[in-house]
Amino acid sequence: MPLPAKAFQRWLNGVAPDTSTAVICRVSGVKRTTLAQQLVRGKVAETTVVSISRAYDINPVAALATFDTYSDLVSSSLPPSDRELVSQIATVDLLRAVIVRTAPTGSAGTGSTGSGSTGSGSTGTGPPELSPPPHATSVKNWVDAIDDGELRHRVSAATGVAPQNYSAQLTANRLAPELAVATSRAAGVGLAGGLVATGLVTEAESGWPPGARQAALDRLSDGDLAALAGERLQALGKALRRQEQDQEQTERIWENLV
Repeated sequence: MPLPAKAFQRWLNGVAPDTSTAVICRVSGVKRTTLAQQLVRGKVAETTVVSISRAYDINPVAALATFDTYSDLVSSSLPPSDRELVSQIATVDLLRAVIVRTAPTGSAGTGSTGSGSTGSGSTGTGPPELSPPPHATSVKNWVDAIDDGELRHRVSAATGVAPQNYSAQLTANRLAPELAVATSRAAGVGLAGGLVATGLVTEAESGWPPGARQAALDRLSDGDLAALAGERLQALGKALRRQEQDQEQTERIWENLV
């Protein structure tokens, strides 16, 4: 849910007093027309607050916590679980880790025997740097990682969002910030995790420890890593097949029209 314009203006006056809107927009990268439209509608997007916060060296999570909707963000001190952390590792990075772990000893670019080690199997120069969140399925993966089987129903009951609308957002790999935080509340996990999965804030801004995703990946056994990578590939295959079928159907429709 976008933030009330009056509350935003009070926050902005505290962040950049006596600073013109033109200057604020220039340093933050927010378009003047976009901000003007949001103020006229009386609702300011969370992305606007995040962009301005970064421009003025303010932690975006702390900035959002000054608004009633997100007032409990800062007080949430639960660290991300390994399942959450691994959910924010892109499929290509998981596949790369599988290759490194299972390649024969002495193969180029490997340093693991693939004998069940829980280490990263990296070379002497360290493992390849993981791609930052979000990735192509980061939102759905995150929800799946914290779902006990009833999470979607609890979120729907708490927010009034229909389950099918919630699922549609997950399929599109997006989740409104307020809904992401509501999901965290319903799951009993750190409240900023969903904001990382959606790409609204970074790992560091959310308070995730440096290297936490890599450490969680290192703790996966070879078998668990291979199984997870296989699940990701299977999901990717299904998505690609759906796209191909949709494309074929579209082409047939056009052929019948011409």
